Parts: sequence; C-alpha cells; structure tokens
Amino acid sequence: MTLAARLAEREPEEGSSGGAPGEVDELLLPPGLSPETARPLAGGRTLRLGGATMGTDWSLQAVVPRDHGTFGDGRVRAALERVFAVVIAQMSQWEPRSQISRFNRAAAGEAVAIGPQFAIVLDCALNFARATGGAFDPALGAASEAWGFGAAPAPASLPLADRSRLDWRALRWSPGEAALVQPGGVALDLSGIAKGFAVDMGIAALERLGIRHALLEIGGELRGIGLRADGLPWWVDCEQVPAAHTPSARVGLSGWAIATSGDYRRRRSAEGRSWSHTLDPQSGRPLDNGVRAVSVLHRSCMQADALATALTVLGPERGLAFADAHGIPARMITADAALTSAAWRRWLG
Repeated sequence: MTLAARLAEREPEEGSSGGAPGEVDELLLPPGLSPETARPLAGGRTLRLGGATMGTDWSLQAVVPRDHGTFGDGRVRAALERVFAVVIAQMSQWEPRSQISRFNRAAAGEAVAIGPQFAIVLDCALNFARATGGAFDPALGAASEAWGFGAAPAPASLPLADRSRLDWRALRWSPGEAALVQPGGVALDLSGIAKGFAVDMGIAALERLGIRHALLEIGGELRGIGLRADGLPWWVDCEQVPAAHTPSARVGLSGWAIATSGDYRRRRSAEGRSWSHTLDPQSGRPLDNGVRAVSVLHRSCMQADALATALTVLGPERGLAFADAHGIPARMITADAALTSAAWRRWLG
C-alpha cells in the first residue's frame, strides 16, 4: 500500500489542526509524499501558540523534542512576534509610521526607504501584476480606502468610482533598490500578499530555531512543514462557502502552503448594498464576477496568497486557464460549482 493510501484511510485525531474528525468529500495529498521524506519526530510533543496580529489571528502547532529548553513557548512566540512586527513596520497601511504609509503620503518625486522584506514582497507583487495582466494590482490603496478596507472608517454611502488613479505600471523600481520613488498619487496596498509573506517568514524563523515540523496560520493563510506528532500531514479543511453546496475538501500540507480568497470575508455595506474586499483593478470597484472563493496551493504562502486574489479577479474561465498554464493547484467556488485545475486534481491521487 502506498503512503498516500495509508494516510488517506486514517482519520485526523480529535482536536487536530484544520479539520475535526468526520467524512470529507475530497482528500488531497502532496504528490510525491513518500515514507523517505515523511518521517515524524520520534517522541515529540506538540507545542500550540496563538495570538493577534495584522488585524486578525495567528496560530501555531509545532512538534518539538520533549524537555528541550530551546523550544520553550516564550522563545518560539518571541521569534514569531518579531517577524510579525517587521512586516507591520514595513507593509501595514494601518500603521501610520510604516514604510508603506510613508510612501502613500509622499509627494511626487520623493524617495522613501524600504526594508529588504518590503522589497521582496514588492518584487513578487509586481511580477504577478505583469504575469496576470494587472489582475493582481498592488496599487489599489486609494480604492481600498474608499471602499472601507483601509485605515479610514467604512463609508456611510456608496463611493464614487475614480478612474483617474495610477496603477502599478506607474512605479519605477527595480529589485535591489533600497528606496521607492513616489510617482505622484500612487497608493500601495499589499494586504493581498503580506500575510502570506509573514507566514513564510514565520516558518523560516521556526526553522532557524531548529523546528522542522509545524503548521503556521495567519488569518486563513497556512503553511505546513514536516508532519504532525502522529506521522500524518497537517490537515487543513478548505473553508465552506456560505450557501454554496459544494464538496468539502481536506488538504494534507507537508512542505506546502494554502491561501484562500473569499467574497464572504471582510464585507462592507451602505445604502442597502453589500460588497466584498476584492476589487476589480480595471474599475477600482468591488468585484462581482460570480466567484465566491478561490483556494491555491503553493510551496510559498506569499505566492499562494497573491495567486488566490489574481485568480479571483480573472474569473472562472481565465483564472482556471491561467492556473492550468502554470501548473497551479487551484479550486474555485462559484454559486453552483466547484471548479478545479488539473494540478489540483493530481493531489486527489
């Protein structure tokens, strides 16, 4: 019997991460998971931590050696909170003194220093903007503010469309540059990628401590390394979209990340209308293309995070075509169907 078959026939234990015991319609495992690469830590204990960051919650489960002071709760928590603080200080538009906030307020022609982490995320964001024809646009800050998803209070009336804004193509920046020049009127919003990056940075911090088996989540973006104490992958249940009668799916993460973008998250309303946080880069208005949710699997949580947004904007036909063209495991929920890419179906075995 293959490892995948052995794992598939075992239920998650009570209280396990990402999925209570019970039947699921689809069970996904990383292709290539083998006994040689999937070895649990002998005699390990499960460390559980959590808290609040970036306007949401974070949680960690990690398997560490028993009675080893290096892996004390305080040290692990401190390492993760340092990571979160760096991301907030550089990329949070809710923090007035952050680098992104200073850039968004800067006058035309002013150069604003950015940290190396900001540079990594900006480079990835611009690459996705180019690859998706602007479906992922990191320069939607002004529109995000107008529609109630920035630092400003939510609007009491429907905002007016502003088609005069500059998009990501107005930025003149190359990887390696330690400063970003404000072209005039560009407002960045990296909320569609920064949480995933924080997860990746958090996993890297854990690995520097010697932790090789962990599942880290920030606000629904997750990445798992190694295995649980019982030798199973880190089980994560895909979110069930409200009022969408679609198959349930459970993913075994080991060396992979998953990110989900859904229209049921962070909604705002005014004048009898309700809208989601995903904006159409073409119009600057909330997206309304029938896509309820998109989940993406990737080795990098930062890239999974950005791709979930980009595929949502591209919509069912173009989004799945993009996923298939690039070998991206993706699941898209519409009002009446669950659509999957070829790479997603390969995870089903």
